[in-house]
Amino acid sequence: MIRINIVLLLAVVASAVYVVSVQYDSRRLFTELDKARAEAHRLETEYDRLQVEKRAQATPARVERLAREKLQMHQAMPAITTYVNYTPPTVMAAKTVAAQPAFKAQDGSAPVQAPTPVAGTDAGAPLVKPAASAAATASGASAGSVGPAGSTGSAPQGGNP
Repeated sequence: MIRINIVLLLAVVASAVYVVSVQYDSRRLFTELDKARAEAHRLETEYDRLQVEKRAQATPARVERLAREKLQMHQAMPAITTYVNYTPPTVMAAKTVAAQPAFKAQDGSAPVQAPTPVAGTDAGAPLVKPAASAAATASGASAGSVGPAGSTGSAPQGGNP
């Protein structure tokens, strides 16, 4: 009989130690869950704040102001716009161009042939960088000014495209 009582006493003590251990783990996990919820709430609030800041930073007026002040850009006007004619190379000239391209695409597929337009404004006129020198413009090279998007023809200087 004493042997059964000792076995039962050991079972009760082991059960009590297990209950205390489970309660401790439960409390620890609950505090971790509470901290994780607080962190999630903090991150959600910060995300919302950053979204508002992003919208404020990307307003068209601010972008145009930064383009004028930091990049020294101004509205494109027909008097300062240089249009560049693009004629595709012939088969004979294509071999020469392919052998020594001025610029290659990043994937190495084909030489870059035509300039791309600069980001536009609300009025639809693109912003352009001022000409670096009169010599670059006189030589026929575009000195940072770009025609309207999709322009493939030429327009007279000072005229509308």
